[in-house]
Amino acid sequence: MTTNNVLLPERIQKLVHALSNGVYERENTIRLCLLAALSGESVFLLGPPGIAKSYIAKRLIEAFDDSQFFEYLMTRFSTPEEVFGPLSIQELKDNGKYVRLTEGYLPTADVVFLDEIWKAGPAILNTLLTVVNERVFRNGSEVLPVPMRLLVTASNELPEPDSGLDALYDRMLVRIFVNRIQEKSNFKRLLTGDSGETEISIGSDISIKAHEYEQWQRQIDNVSLSDDVFEKIYALKMLLEREAEEDGNNFPSEELYISDRRWKKAVRLLKASAFFNGRHDVNPVDLLLLQECLWHSPESRNVVTQVMRRFAQEICFNQQEALAIADEANEDSRELAEEIKDVLGHTAETELSMRKEKNRIDLAGARRYSVNMANNLVKFVMLDTNPSVSEKEKGDSRWVYVDANEFEKKIKNGACDVYGYVNKNPNLCMLKFDVDGEYRLVIKDIANRPVPVAIAGIDDNDPNTFTEWQTRNEASIAKIEEAKHLIRVARTQINAALPHHFANSELLELLANSITDAEETLQRQTTKFEKGAFRTRMLTEYFE
Repeated sequence: MTTNNVLLPERIQKLVHALSNGVYERENTIRLCLLAALSGESVFLLGPPGIAKSYIAKRLIEAFDDSQFFEYLMTRFSTPEEVFGPLSIQELKDNGKYVRLTEGYLPTADVVFLDEIWKAGPAILNTLLTVVNERVFRNGSEVLPVPMRLLVTASNELPEPDSGLDALYDRMLVRIFVNRIQEKSNFKRLLTGDSGETEISIGSDISIKAHEYEQWQRQIDNVSLSDDVFEKIYALKMLLEREAEEDGNNFPSEELYISDRRWKKAVRLLKASAFFNGRHDVNPVDLLLLQECLWHSPESRNVVTQVMRRFAQEICFNQQEALAIADEANEDSRELAEEIKDVLGHTAETELSMRKEKNRIDLAGARRYSVNMANNLVKFVMLDTNPSVSEKEKGDSRWVYVDANEFEKKIKNGACDVYGYVNKNPNLCMLKFDVDGEYRLVIKDIANRPVPVAIAGIDDNDPNTFTEWQTRNEASIAKIEEAKHLIRVARTQINAALPHHFANSELLELLANSITDAEETLQRQTTKFEKGAFRTRMLTEYFE
């Protein structure tokens, strides 16, 4: 992008605002038509009569400085002379040449609007196809360049199958369904406002000059398409092709066929969107424009719209991938936590004494610790997160110290209260121990939920297992960090693309909300994950 184009996005925004002034519920259509004009593409407007299709096209001519507009309503009786200019009788008489007088007709116009396009005969449509493809008009022996920057075609119907019009229809890159006014307030303004067409004023500071337009065409081609954005486009292509294979569609699968030429032209439209939004690279937000480039009929349009909504919510910024990675990390962490509890959780032995089953916890091999003046203490490590095992010690309890002799005596009969120390707190607390139905030794937290425990010096004697657990835990943490990174990149990228001058506002809002939802979901997942991951990471230290 050159220095002269630094303020181009602001200029485009002013231009869109001016072109949309006084036109109700047509701003998205005008935005897309302007983008098509700025990138030299063609537009097809589908919709019932009387909804300002020609008015939109007429307005777009005002965006170009010193430009000509041509419009024509096609009928089955239309002749090439009415579109491309009458034959020069003088030239035919004097020189015997078949030459048209093109001044004021389509070959000399910058913006062209052809209404009821499919009613035109083959002679008109074949010539028009050459004009659209090559931007030239063959006038007798001469090949004249056509200055047409924008071709807007319109109809309330689609070309008939097997009518031979598919090639021309495929050249209509941007396809927009224009409906009647829907909002009550806008309908009222339409009925009670000025009955005449609102005049617009485009200042010379924002109108587009011919030399600028030519320069921009070269600069658009220099906008880059990253591998990441390409992968998003390919993912969208795969979604649409899978939809085409579905049996439930009430239209032929060919209506979801998208030619290679259409994909290539669509990518240039995306580059133009990036350029006129002031960027050097195509942003994933630009891909939302593809919604109006990939449908063939009203039925396929509904499918493309649904696919694009899913694409915006799940794929456009890797939202689905990020949350899937986070889910995988949480599942890995959960499985690891269960394995740690199964391997380290201390199991009580049982013996019969006077016909009554007694628990036996042998602490002979346990390491001894000292707190204050107490020396014969053993350490029990909690193997699960908890709100605390004592009202006096708030927060997650990691280990407790209790007197070995007192504990051995009291635990024999099952549930018991034992004084001890929690974490590094030197104050005595009352602790509740028990042996559950599977003979696992547990301590009760302040919500009276059992937390399995292991005994330092007895249950932690396999350093290789601890090393393996740490490796798996770090892998889970790396997955969470990857998910967080993807969402951070998504937030950065969408912020960099806003405001966006061409994207459908509803689809853009859906995309923005999906990123916010993904951020919130990931935050909830991360909060739960980090407690367990931290406990696993510190496990060796807890047993020291």
